[in-house]
Amino acid sequence: MAIRVLVVDDHEVVRTGLRSLLAGTDIQIVGEASKGAEVPGLVKQLRPDIVLLDIRLADGDGTKILGQLKFDYPDLPVVIFTAYDNPTYLARCVALNASGYLLKNTPKAKLVEALRKVAGGEDLWVREEMRRLGSALAVPRLPADLDVPLTERECEVLRKMAMGLTNKEIADALKISYETVKEHVQHILRKIGVTDRTQAAVWAVRKKLV
Repeated sequence: MAIRVLVVDDHEVVRTGLRSLLAGTDIQIVGEASKGAEVPGLVKQLRPDIVLLDIRLADGDGTKILGQLKFDYPDLPVVIFTAYDNPTYLARCVALNASGYLLKNTPKAKLVEALRKVAGGEDLWVREEMRRLGSALAVPRLPADLDVPLTERECEVLRKMAMGLTNKEIADALKISYETVKEHVQHILRKIGVTDRTQAAVWAVRKKLV
């Protein structure tokens, strides 16, 4: 029986390449979406076995789609397929219960094997990936229900951090100086009791700030 996959990627060349790559295998692409807004309707209509999801989409953040899918369909496997080898993204995807995180340069044989594993109920998180996250998923030093007094601006910066943006990208997005962003980041890490941006991203996901 074919493994039915919905591909979500805003680049037509990637979607076309995947169709060519998976042709002749037991993996069938039953639908494509170029925008996150299209995904809920397509999942409801097509009932795929797996969603293969890019993390950056033209109309928004792929991890928001991941969170929505896991809320609406807790048992639906979602595999992130991205060009970004980013530990912050990786941490967010673990926290949001993705089934795996694959880079777009993954060889055909490994991609096919990975999708078969996921279809069989396994996840793709391996020891090397989890080690890269360090202690990001460990129990935080502050209780989860503690009300941390972040300012409105700090919340804005934290949301951008959790999306994987660099300090320069945050400065450009919020139209503030690079040095101001650095100060905000330091204050945020201290206030929420973590030591790096990856831990901060996981904390933000768990607090439903992103």
